[in-house]
Amino acid sequence: MNAQGLLCYCRPGFEPELAAELTERAAARGLGGYARTERNSGYAVFLGDDGLALTRALPFDELIFARQKLRLIAELRDLDPKDRIAPMLAALTAATVGQGPPYGTIVVEHPDSDDAKPLAGLARSFGNALRPALRKAGLLAAQDNHRLPRLHVCFVDGDHAFLAVGDPRDSAPWPLGIPRLKLLPDAPSRSALKLEEALMVLLSADERERLLRPGMRAADLGAAPGGWTWVLARQNLQVAAVDNGPLRQHVIDTGLVQHLRADGFSWHPAKPLDWMVCDMVEQPSRVAARMAEWFREGWCRHAIFNLKLPMKKRWQETRQCLERFEADAGRPLAVRARQLYHDREEITVFATTTADTHR
Repeated sequence: MNAQGLLCYCRPGFEPELAAELTERAAARGLGGYARTERNSGYAVFLGDDGLALTRALPFDELIFARQKLRLIAELRDLDPKDRIAPMLAALTAATVGQGPPYGTIVVEHPDSDDAKPLAGLARSFGNALRPALRKAGLLAAQDNHRLPRLHVCFVDGDHAFLAVGDPRDSAPWPLGIPRLKLLPDAPSRSALKLEEALMVLLSADERERLLRPGMRAADLGAAPGGWTWVLARQNLQVAAVDNGPLRQHVIDTGLVQHLRADGFSWHPAKPLDWMVCDMVEQPSRVAARMAEWFREGWCRHAIFNLKLPMKKRWQETRQCLERFEADAGRPLAVRARQLYHDREEITVFATTTADTHR
């Protein structure tokens, strides 16, 4: 059946947080709707009267618990395994307006959940069958065109699928919204992937080029064993690694790292730095207050930090911490936050003085 609304992917187990975020943000913009979720499914559907209005009112960059944001076209149930293509073509044709192929590429996928992972084989084989059928029907460009909207087919079961559209300017470019990163052998810890993903997801390509220049100075609060320090040093930044615990020797041997045995909640630089990063295990409200102090005192211009979330009321805690952080920072900031693929019970925040942003 045709459907109006959004299809968003998330970390399994965080469907209620995603649903609460979508509901609250839509209501704040005067749009009604309701969320439909299943625990540990890895996705949420937000249904409303006007899918286009919801898409415009809820930019992907503003969403925290969504890995991917798509405009929902149709939900198809009771698909016949012998012919899943015909009902999809019918639904897509009914939703198509204008001339020319509406879609530049197609992604056939499944949510990132334990129950849906067995659908990976179906997604691969079905994509190979659906692609030529779409082109024959004039619904898909003859060659991949990444400027046009992407068609997403999301199987949640063998006979149950969603059809949705991804705007290349307002969605994640990776299948399932997951950037695939490889942990290099010399990475001091897996936490290095969190910062690498944050730089890829939360900063634009232009910002990465402008804001991560060789020779810039940074501090890593709670640095041991050195995963985030190692990532910054690979960007040729000079890093003060602040932690009473030990760092891996090869991180120090880069010649770009100074290990300072101090408490990240009390140490501050003698002179302003370009960057501060922080992945300390502490109550999110305390971390948010400390991060705000760094900006209020002018100790850094840009920061990436993690907020470890409680087991309950995680969306409320997230919203309150970010609101408190921005209010206490005492200066205009651009703030983006996301629960990254390599995060667990936490979100990652990028904050920068507004004069340094071009998104």
